[in-house]
Amino acid sequence: MNRDAPSLPDAVQRMLRAVLADESKHPVLPSPSPETLRRQLDLSLPSTGRSFGEVIDELIAVARVTPRTTTTRFFNQLFAGREDAAVAGEILAAVLNNSMYTYKAAGVQILIEKEVLAHMASILGLPGGEGSFQAGGSLTNLAALLVARGVAFPRWREHGAESAQAVLYSSAESHYSIAKAVGILGIGRSHLRFIEVDEAGRMRVDLLGQRIQEDLAAGRRPFFINATAGTTVRGAFDPIDELAELARQYGLWLHVDGAFGASVALSRSRRHLLKGIDRADSVCWDPHKMMGVPLPCSALLLRRKGLLQEHLGEGAEYLFQEDDDELNPGQRNLHCGRHNDALKLWALWRHLGDEGWERRIERQYALAAHAKRYIEDHPRLVLSDEPACINVCFEVEGADSAWICRRLSQLGRQKIGHGRVKGRRVIRLVTANAALEEADLDRLFEDILEVAEEAPPPPSPAG
Repeated sequence: MNRDAPSLPDAVQRMLRAVLADESKHPVLPSPSPETLRRQLDLSLPSTGRSFGEVIDELIAVARVTPRTTTTRFFNQLFAGREDAAVAGEILAAVLNNSMYTYKAAGVQILIEKEVLAHMASILGLPGGEGSFQAGGSLTNLAALLVARGVAFPRWREHGAESAQAVLYSSAESHYSIAKAVGILGIGRSHLRFIEVDEAGRMRVDLLGQRIQEDLAAGRRPFFINATAGTTVRGAFDPIDELAELARQYGLWLHVDGAFGASVALSRSRRHLLKGIDRADSVCWDPHKMMGVPLPCSALLLRRKGLLQEHLGEGAEYLFQEDDDELNPGQRNLHCGRHNDALKLWALWRHLGDEGWERRIERQYALAAHAKRYIEDHPRLVLSDEPACINVCFEVEGADSAWICRRLSQLGRQKIGHGRVKGRRVIRLVTANAALEEADLDRLFEDILEVAEEAPPPPSPAG
């Protein structure tokens, strides 16, 4: 052992201080090419190891060229800044390195996970059910669809594809993970029906009802409706209550992909957007989005207890040796070895409480309202539609939205993305970072308008 090597606490403290100081000076970085980064950094794996101190220096160098996703200049995806209590929980989880498959291996961490899941379920109106943490919303949606498939086709798990006529339904603006899950599970992507949306971006219940009837008349087996609570681009909320009624009428599983929007349940003034979610069979909720918890942190919540173990559980005497399966989450998860994603959320919940979460959500909505006013008051900015959540989509009149976003990144001024609304390519602003100030948004718009002076015209709506 090298007695001159820095201790872990000292090394981590030096690394964090360097990273945070550099982030403060340079909240957004230009986007270097992969070739530039390979020339700038030695990323090879050596035959002879280096000292711990040297490795810390290399980690700092890597951090200095890594995109900054937690600053007030990052708007590119559904990131919500940095919350110190959650980061502390994440650091402790890494130091402890418990795997969350058994009480024997994780102890009190299992109790913390159960407490968090139960509280989240209660907030959604699903008490008495069950839940699990998965590594991101895509796997959470996959797990929900897997359970729903098992309920509808009980022989599928043991005997393989039971019905070539299984069909399911999702909004045309739903997350791509739904189509991916359908392919992974062998249901067949051609069996996924994308239902058109209305002017507000919400799934049309009338068209869904027609499609279900058509599939039934053709001898097919509808079994699953995916409702989206907070679509990725527009932030739209499908009419969950109406979809729940349709699901009840035809005996279909109703899943709510609330990876983004389920967090509005934390606000009394916004919960109406989720009306009917207490009737869902399963819900995906990602605290790593609006709640600002470090990635990944995604919860699957089910109305009926016992379904996760029934459809995901496997006997493994070498692993599940002690305690009741209720204390062994490995029986209810897609994962075996699994990172502790509950501790960081629990730590932040202890810090904020339900009331603090509500204030955070309301702050995000206030920031979105400020952005909307700025757009409406500026003669060259055009609002794409009325914001349904904290997504504010807009265009600069006469300028290519994608070009503007790319140019801002190249200049190292802002990171923001684009999407499509009603066939038009638009700039998508999401006010998820509650640490933003109105001045940060004003600067964003000023930067956008400045680079837009050099922007080419937008392509045709079909382009």
